[in-house]
Amino acid sequence: MGCCESSFFKGHDSNAAGGDNKQHNNNQQHNHRNNNHQASQPSNGTDGGGGGSDGVPAFSEFSLADLKAATNNFSSDFIVSESGEKAPNLVYKGRLQTGGNNNNSNNNNRRWIAVKKFTKMAWPDPKQFAEEAWGVGKLRHKRVANLIGYCCDGDERLLVAEYMPNDTLAKHLFHWENQTIEWTMRLRVALYIAEALDYCSCEGRPLYHDLNAYRVLFDESGDPRLSCFGLMKNSRDGKSYSTNLAYTPPEYLRNGRVTPESVIFSFGTVLLDLLSGKHIPPSHALDMIRGKNILLLMDSHLEGNFSTEEATVVFDLASRCLQYEPRERPNTKDLVSTLAPLQNRPDVPSYVMLGIPKQEEAPPTPQHPLSPMGDACSRMDLTAIHQILVMTHYKDDEGTNELSFQEWTQQMRDMLEARKRGDVAFREKDFKTAIDCYSQFIDVGTMVSPTVYSRRSLCHLLCDQPDAALRDAMQAQCVYPDWSTAFYMQAVALAKLDMHKDAADMLKEAASLEEKKQRGGRSS
Repeated sequence: MGCCESSFFKGHDSNAAGGDNKQHNNNQQHNHRNNNHQASQPSNGTDGGGGGSDGVPAFSEFSLADLKAATNNFSSDFIVSESGEKAPNLVYKGRLQTGGNNNNSNNNNRRWIAVKKFTKMAWPDPKQFAEEAWGVGKLRHKRVANLIGYCCDGDERLLVAEYMPNDTLAKHLFHWENQTIEWTMRLRVALYIAEALDYCSCEGRPLYHDLNAYRVLFDESGDPRLSCFGLMKNSRDGKSYSTNLAYTPPEYLRNGRVTPESVIFSFGTVLLDLLSGKHIPPSHALDMIRGKNILLLMDSHLEGNFSTEEATVVFDLASRCLQYEPRERPNTKDLVSTLAPLQNRPDVPSYVMLGIPKQEEAPPTPQHPLSPMGDACSRMDLTAIHQILVMTHYKDDEGTNELSFQEWTQQMRDMLEARKRGDVAFREKDFKTAIDCYSQFIDVGTMVSPTVYSRRSLCHLLCDQPDAALRDAMQAQCVYPDWSTAFYMQAVALAKLDMHKDAADMLKEAASLEEKKQRGGRSS
């Protein structure tokens, strides 16, 4: 592919994606229609945690080495959740380099994962931990962030689940000052989590430990999913409860046990979160419920854009869930049947309602493992790309310039000095200075360097200038048409511009060029 004919950059408006999202946001505040949403039927669990038709791999055992590689040796940079003292909740994100230790391991390759660590004190017996994990691992449902594996190695006790990239309900509700989840999306969250609980109950796993807004995750399409980690006991006796006691079911305070009815109580607190946009203790909310102060409880950020009739139904359901006596609470089927008729706009994708871009699936893995550069670019890891470009230096520039003796002028020396200053700034991560210095080198025009273009491309990415980054990566390709690094940098810039299909194609082409060069090197 010649860069002069590339259609990836020509005519692209860098604000197009953001403009579309803003338009969606502006159009989200419609009058609610009364068309009912048909509740989806829970799919059956698969025996032995078999992989489902949606591509979820079969449950398997992972080695500690696999999980260390996936999380950069459990780097603090990979931590996505850290809370709790009595029941630690330390969760890492990672990307598998290989599969689990079973016949379906190929399904796991290159998959993004979430890894939860338990203490040995919580589960001293590895056999008990494995049995509990296998029980949860049998579940497979589109409303659940499914458990795909575990690891017991020495003192390590780890669970491996599908990774959900769009943060938790709590962070969307409580921390996004400039983002309000619209009412219709809140109703969808309530139904989807009710469906998840109903499926788990039907499959013989009715207990969910510490259900709260932090356990509700959003997948790449923005659809709400229930974290599978709450289906696993926090410890072998199930007595650890990580939430503030003000939010725990009253019977837990009496006997220290979680029951199916306790889960319903906790679901009631999630309904309160959805109504109010705040995490408020049930006792406070019950005072409002008894006083029928619906408007006082409702989230002010909704600015009245909700149906009072629908809010009253959710309000009453929350009240029933929070009953002091467990036997007076509804069951999971009651939750689904109450919430299903409230669903509006079923044709609108969740990511549109949330006002976020849809995250595309990771590009298919090439037949051969990606190089460190390819892997870093596929993960959009700009720090790793920087380290690789520093280490590579200018070895790929050999043969791109042939200068006569007469060209070694003072201007040439000044140009090389500018490049040298740029290299120093690049190594020291002073990317704005590096851009200026590399621009001085490029503007003279006596020498062309694909490495300088690739370095300046990365600097632009790190300064949030993906358009300029793409231009530089394309120029690097013009100088060195078969250079895989130029294609890799284009892939990263395209992904930053939300052109995910083009980015995936470019990544594939880069890996193909790299493999072709390696074959040529081996045959020579």
